[in-house]
Amino acid sequence: MASTTDTLHINTDKFRYEGAKKLHIDDAPTKVEDLYEDSDHYEALLRGLVGQLNKLQEKMYAHNRYGLLALFQAMDAAGKDSTIQHVFSGVNPLGLRVNSFKQPSRKELEHDFLWRTQVELPERGTIGIFNRSYYEEVLVVKVHPEILTQNQLLPEKETKDMDKLWKNRYRDIRHMESYLRRNGFPTLKFFLHVSKEEQADRLIKRIEEPDKNWKFDAHDVEERGYWDEYMKAYEEMINKTASHKAPWFIIPADDKKNMRLIVAKILVDELSSLDMAYPEVNEEQHQKLLGLVEVIQGQNEE
Repeated sequence: MASTTDTLHINTDKFRYEGAKKLHIDDAPTKVEDLYEDSDHYEALLRGLVGQLNKLQEKMYAHNRYGLLALFQAMDAAGKDSTIQHVFSGVNPLGLRVNSFKQPSRKELEHDFLWRTQVELPERGTIGIFNRSYYEEVLVVKVHPEILTQNQLLPEKETKDMDKLWKNRYRDIRHMESYLRRNGFPTLKFFLHVSKEEQADRLIKRIEEPDKNWKFDAHDVEERGYWDEYMKAYEEMINKTASHKAPWFIIPADDKKNMRLIVAKILVDELSSLDMAYPEVNEEQHQKLLGLVEVIQGQNEE
């Protein structure tokens, strides 16, 4: 149980996976002990973390050497939308870029598999948020390989050896994330790990509660039938693309409040680790600024 303070003390390394040993996704928890005592305590903890996140983003913007890519992958109803909404609710929107990647358009299919996400990468000083990402290309496409042959217009020789194709895509992704990091854009990768039972409860609520009907998509039920295939795809994806510099964070998602607190804490910890500072003003510049105080005050008297 969390303490009565409004500061969250938790070692986020327990959710960090760097690929040093093989991950078995069935061993990763979908729920942990509550980090909050009640709803008021949860709100206070989240508010504190969001405040820290806002200050760090402001410093990143002023420093203007880094940008951050935070991407979220999960099964349907795991809570991607609500996590993004709550965790970034108090961050200056001018410093955020949010993109949601659903079924690709015809134009996007005319390009390579990384193109549609690369054109939406964040600028320096900003946090780019991907609700789903280029990892869909080794998840849904892997579960439904006919997408490659029927929609993505790849040369036929590239799809003759599917094992080689996935191996190449994992490698391309690793190299791309390494390239981004070297250019000042670290990547935070969140897998929101929800149990099959909890997902079922949430999908049923979307049907039974009228104000949630708009969230329901019958296609989600169809995809749920491929649960085992998706878990296998997630497991291989994480094992093949996790590294020390670009780890995956496997977040227990059965409790949304816990999930949001953990994600927010990881973002704060990771941004705090960057070597950032506000631009320094020397004494001469400071004196010039002080001189402008009189100018401003004089303008009030005009």
